[in-house]
Amino acid sequence: MEWAEIFSEGRTAAFILLYVRFSALFMAVPIFSHANIPMSVKAAMAFFFTVFFFGALPPLQIHLDAASLTVAILGEMLFGLTVGIILQLAYHVITFAGGQISFMMGFSLASAIDPQSGVSMPIIGQFLALLSLMVLLSLDMHHWILLFASESIASVPLGGFMVTPELFKYIMHAMLNMFVVGFMIAFPITALSMLADVIFGMLMKTMPQFNLLVIGMPIKIGVAFVVLMVTLGATMMIVSSQMQSAFEVLGKLF
Repeated sequence: MEWAEIFSEGRTAAFILLYVRFSALFMAVPIFSHANIPMSVKAAMAFFFTVFFFGALPPLQIHLDAASLTVAILGEMLFGLTVGIILQLAYHVITFAGGQISFMMGFSLASAIDPQSGVSMPIIGQFLALLSLMVLLSLDMHHWILLFASESIASVPLGGFMVTPELFKYIMHAMLNMFVVGFMIAFPITALSMLADVIFGMLMKTMPQFNLLVIGMPIKIGVAFVVLMVTLGATMMIVSSQMQSAFEVLGKLF
C-alpha cells in the first residue's frame, strides 16, 4: 500500500471511525472500563489496536461529507456503548446479588468505594464483584472482547451500525434476566435469613429476655457467611455462564 493511499481521505476517515469504535468499547465493556485504568492508558490501547487492525479494514461504504461522517462517528460510539451495556448487564448480576445479600445480612450501610466503577457499594457486593472479575480474567474474557472487536470489523462495517428491534428486545430481556438471576444467587442467604427472623421472633415471644441485637444478629451474620462460602463456587460458575451467554448473543446480533 502506497503512502498516498494510506493518507487518502477514505483511509483517514476509516482510521478515525475505527479509533472511535475501540475507544467506545474500552470505555463501556467490563475489565477494560475499570475506573483505576487511566484515561490515557485506555486511549493508548485504543490507538494501538486501531493501528493493529487498520490493515484489515474493508473499503469504507459511506460518503465522505461532514453529515455522513458525523452520523458514522455517532454510530460507532453507539455500537461500543451497546456492546458494553449487554456485557455489563451480564456482569452486574453479581453486584445486584451482592446488594441483596448485604441487605439481608445487615451490611447495607457498610459501604465502600468500588475500585472498578468508582461508586459506593456494599462490601459484600464489592467482594463478589472483585472475585468475579478475577474469574473472568482467568477465563480470558479480555481476549474474547478483543476477538469480538476484530470480528465486528467484518460483520458490522464502519459507520453501518443500526439499532434493530431484535437488539432492543434482547437488552430488555437482559435487564429482566439480571434481576432474576441476581435473586436466584441471593436466594439461599435470603431464605435462611427470613427463616432465622421467624425463629428469633418465636424466641422473643417465648423468652422476652432474648436480645436480638446482641445474640441474634451475630448468629444471623455467621450463618449467612457460611452459606456464602458454600455457594461461592456455584455463584462464580453462574457469573461465567452469564458472560459466555452474552458473548454468544453478541455473535448472533452483530
